Amino acid sequence: MFGIPGKAPVTLTPAAVRQIARLMARDGKEGLRIGVKKGGCAGMEYTMDYVAEVNPLDEAVEQDGARVLIAPMAQMFLFGTEIDYETGLLESKFVFRNPNVTEACGCGESIKFGDQPAL
Repeated sequence: MFGIPGKAPVTLTPAAVRQIARLMARDGKEGLRIGVKKGGCAGMEYTMDYVAEVNPLDEAVEQDGARVLIAPMAQMFLFGTEIDYETGLLESKFVFRNPNVTEACGCGESIKFGDQPAL
């Protein structure tokens, strides 16, 4: 695993905790897995998927009934990220505040990390 022992790889805002816990309860899932994949105009995109079964290689972050699982290949890209959930007039969405991102596209859906290893 990457990061500092005893420190969560990602942090969740209270709004993100509420939304993740709500989604888990509503759909009877074990958590929400986040990762990264190649794609988008900046080179990489975040992924989010419901989890029916926990992968033992995932890094788990649990807080007040919310569970986020970080896919093994994404752990080094996501360390230090704050996950928030924002509600606006036109849309509601998860927002990633990631200190490892060196570039993002205009819409914010695609990101780039410095010296990206092959996934």
